[in-house]
This record gives sequence, structure tokens and C-alpha cells, in this order.
Amino acid sequence: MEINKVYAILSLLPNAKFLMQDGQITEWNDDRTQPTEQEITDEIARLQADYDAQEYARSRKGEYPSIGDQLDALFHAGVFPEDMAATIQAVKDKYPKEAE
Repeated sequence: MEINKVYAILSLLPNAKFLMQDGQITEWNDDRTQPTEQEITDEIARLQADYDAQEYARSRKGEYPSIGDQLDALFHAGVFPEDMAATIQAVKDKYPKEAE
């Protein structure tokens, strides 16, 4: 993902009101001070570095089992405290899986 100026400006000044054309701010309609080009450039670099640093998390996410599958495996492994296991078992008993 490439971070653009609009994203950077909104990161610096959430809900800022402005118009852009061809990558340049053409109207600044906000009571707060308009960020400088250097501030915008620095924010783009910071946001891009943050995004790039999370590549491992985005890669892992698609390969992990769903949270439901993870919790079900923990339940079947007997890892939950007794009260949580009893609560889960009560729901499973109330809505049993149909026989295949």
C-alpha cells in the first residue's frame, strides 16, 4: 500500500477540511494551521514505515485458523477454566451438531 498526501494530512489533522487537485492543496477550509509540505512528507514516511513494519502480521493473518477454530481446539484440548468449559458445553448441548 502506498500512503498518499490525503491520508497523511488526515493522520496529522483528523477531519481536516481541504480540497486537493493534482496532489496539491488548492483550498484549506480548516481552523487549524495547514501542514507544511515537509510535515506531510515526514508523515507519509512515518505512516509507510509503520505499514511496512506490519507486513508479517498481514502475512500471518491469512494463514491462521479462524478465531472460532482456535477456540474450539482449545476447548477440546481441555485448556479452558472449568466454568468457561461448562458454559461452552452447555451451549453445545443446547444446540447439538446434526449427525452426519
